[in-house]
Amino acid sequence: MLTALYVPADRPDRIGKALAGPADVVLVDLEDAVAPDRKDHAREQAARLLAEVTDRAVQVRVNDVRTGAGEADLAMLGDLPAAIGVRLPKIEDPATVRAVAERLPGRALHPLLESALGVEAAYRIATADPAVASIGLGEADLRADLGLPADADDGLAYPRSRVLVAARAAGLPAPAQSVYANVKDLAGLAASCRAGRRLGFHGRAAIHPAQLPIIAAEYAPTEAELAAARAVLALGTTGAAALPDGRFVDEAILRTARNTLREARD
Repeated sequence: MLTALYVPADRPDRIGKALAGPADVVLVDLEDAVAPDRKDHAREQAARLLAEVTDRAVQVRVNDVRTGAGEADLAMLGDLPAAIGVRLPKIEDPATVRAVAERLPGRALHPLLESALGVEAAYRIATADPAVASIGLGEADLRADLGLPADADDGLAYPRSRVLVAARAAGLPAPAQSVYANVKDLAGLAASCRAGRRLGFHGRAAIHPAQLPIIAAEYAPTEAELAAARAVLALGTTGAAALPDGRFVDEAILRTARNTLREARD
């Protein structure tokens, strides 16, 4: 899955459009996209609109589960179809993840690491419980916690690599990139996606539908990459070999080629 779209839980019109739209995953947001005085209303709308959703990939981002709003969100989720996943913001401790897993058995959990402490605990959070299906970064909050300027990327190089390595070491999928906040800067989004893909991220969350085709295009394997992968696999070897252009091919290169073709099929 390459694209995920955040929609405010207090906007049923947008939720309906997102569910019918092209995003691979719809992220119904009870947290940052909803004003404090509309949390109850948003929760009611989410419960009503998602009660019968079983054939669409959906996750609900709850409020910090250490708060009253987060507690109410978890109570609401208990009545929704088990296929609906839970995005857990501001996770810093694997015990918090385990507590949610016990509260909502059989439901996929997606912890978000949004502080220095969360990043330092990345692997322990990723392996906290079998219910953890992915981990990711919440970069806006992380920037604030690290004291970085709003447009600074250099200081996020280590957290990005850390969460990627932790996810793969835990046997989880490569994380999706955090959102790109400037919805009008599609060229900047494309460049950011290319950089994220080179780091090893897979797909990205969006905050506006216009960002979805950019993310999908930048994260999909290119025709050149597909051709190169097919050429490698055409050797039909499990040992070491060389292509006509001199490139050396071993099992690791074959694995990468298989991954590239699988991404294109997915």
